[in-house]
Amino acid sequence: MNNSIITAMVSLNSMQSRLNVIADNIANMDTVGYKRKESSFEDVLTTVQSQHKDFESAGRATPMGYNVGYGIKQAAITLDWEQGTPQETGLPTDLAIEGNGLFAVQSNGNTAYTRDGAFQFVPDSEVDSLMVLVNNQGDKVLNREGNAPITVPTDVKVAIDSDGNVWATQNGTSEREIVAQVLVVQLEKPEGLVRVDGNKFVLADGVTTNMAFGMSTVAIPEDVSIHSGYLEKSNVDLTVEMAEMVQVQRAYQLMSRALTSSDTLMNLANNLRG
Repeated sequence: MNNSIITAMVSLNSMQSRLNVIADNIANMDTVGYKRKESSFEDVLTTVQSQHKDFESAGRATPMGYNVGYGIKQAAITLDWEQGTPQETGLPTDLAIEGNGLFAVQSNGNTAYTRDGAFQFVPDSEVDSLMVLVNNQGDKVLNREGNAPITVPTDVKVAIDSDGNVWATQNGTSEREIVAQVLVVQLEKPEGLVRVDGNKFVLADGVTTNMAFGMSTVAIPEDVSIHSGYLEKSNVDLTVEMAEMVQVQRAYQLMSRALTSSDTLMNLANNLRG
């Protein structure tokens, strides 16, 4: 197999991976709190090909030889943490984070983190007189201490302020009190999180909460606020994704033609030798 076929095959696989990332972004452009993926590429292998001695000349400033590459491969997939546009819903338990922060929820016995603030109160299965705050997947939202879900009595009206304080007002009265606070952590090392199903993140292997969030888990950071009655839309820009898709498709077609041409040339060479 000659170098041109190897280069074309490697590049085709990379272009397909890039298309998969773009398709995933477009599919999630309506997912609340979704952060778009970005892929980066690097050379698979490069070698320096020596030039003929006739290229040597007195006073030549550039070194002899030229680089020969063997295509590119996808080096990593990262997340764009740019703020998404807030969308008003009018529901007091819909929360949107402004700034660098993540909600913490209980998911399958572990703590997970998300920007999706589409929450609601449902009856607590353990205590009949309480309601518990959950997301659309039934994951319980953790309190400020991160050690228990947020619960309120069933006979109160609930409001959540910009600091994440959960206010409960007794029905028929105007008296209200803070009964809990939503836990919001500030992400200091994005590479310390791994995305899982359900638009959530968990700590990567070997990463602790202090490593990923520092000491910001003890209180809502000063530059972070919560907007009740809003949801954060995905930060996917369809125009950008479609423009990139066209570019990648053109590159894919080019590599496909290069592969076909190389195969044709090899067949011709084999027939000549035969």
